[in-house]
Amino acid sequence: MNASDSGPQHAALRLRLPEHRVQRRAIGWWMLQSLILMVPLLAATIVVFFWWEAGRPWTLVAIGVAALLLVVAVVIEPLVRYRVHRWETTSEAVYARNGWVVQEWRAAPLSRVQTVDAVRGPIEQMLGLATLRVTTASSYGAIDIGGLDHATATRLAEELTQITQQTPGDAT
Repeated sequence: MNASDSGPQHAALRLRLPEHRVQRRAIGWWMLQSLILMVPLLAATIVVFFWWEAGRPWTLVAIGVAALLLVVAVVIEPLVRYRVHRWETTSEAVYARNGWVVQEWRAAPLSRVQTVDAVRGPIEQMLGLATLRVTTASSYGAIDIGGLDHATATRLAEELTQITQQTPGDAT
């Protein structure tokens, strides 16, 4: 799309730092996700260490690497993600910034929004969190804002749905 195709409503839309942080409980959500992925890896390397005597020198290195990855994934990653993740919705757009190693900033004009959903996985449900998923006509995919309070995500989904129904454009 070139500048002349964007129309006047997209001219003012600029990528900027979103205003709001996610819920602090998101740190626990990210920690639990990392534990679910990394503990089996560490456990598997320990099992191999005890069962494969000839491979112990190598599996000892693998245990060390798995333990280091576990610490990074459970301690460092969630804290960095909490500092990075931000979101904001306005009557014109949805703004999101996320990531930890690779950080992504995105803005989606509401005239391009096709669906808005509040999604809750099992860990999010346990922690009272939800993810706001804003699907646009972009081939790049949906904007997911994870780590929101469940009530906030539900309210935003309702508000954005109402705004997008009133916003001119064909969401393509």
